[in-house]
Amino acid sequence: MFEPTLLRIFFAGLASVVIGIFWYHPRVLGTLWMRYSGITPETVERGKGRMHLMTILALLASMFAAYVLNIFGIAGGVFDITGAVKLAVLAWAGFVAPALLGSIIWEQKPVAYDIINSLFWLVALVAMSVVLVI
Repeated sequence: MFEPTLLRIFFAGLASVVIGIFWYHPRVLGTLWMRYSGITPETVERGKGRMHLMTILALLASMFAAYVLNIFGIAGGVFDITGAVKLAVLAWAGFVAPALLGSIIWEQKPVAYDIINSLFWLVALVAMSVVLVI
């Protein structure tokens, strides 16, 4: 990881959003995710008018996550792709996976729901971390 720059942070956040667009697309995992989360086609239709705003918010949230990931990388002396992947997997295993496990424990969501969301974050964190070191 290098000194954080807005351009690196932006592209790392953008990578996460692009992965999310494909990951949750109905032809990939979106249909399953909607079924497990209880989202109906009617809910999707109502949300279409806010899609641009939700995408911008997702980008800003992903950029913040990339910024924090970059700080962890600098503190941990991560300067190559191997280190970036290790950092991303550790961040996922230590923060994301346990937090999302609550959806199974407390919200009674199916394990598949947690797997879809959790693996998205693993892939997104790896991508963001790699973008930050290249």
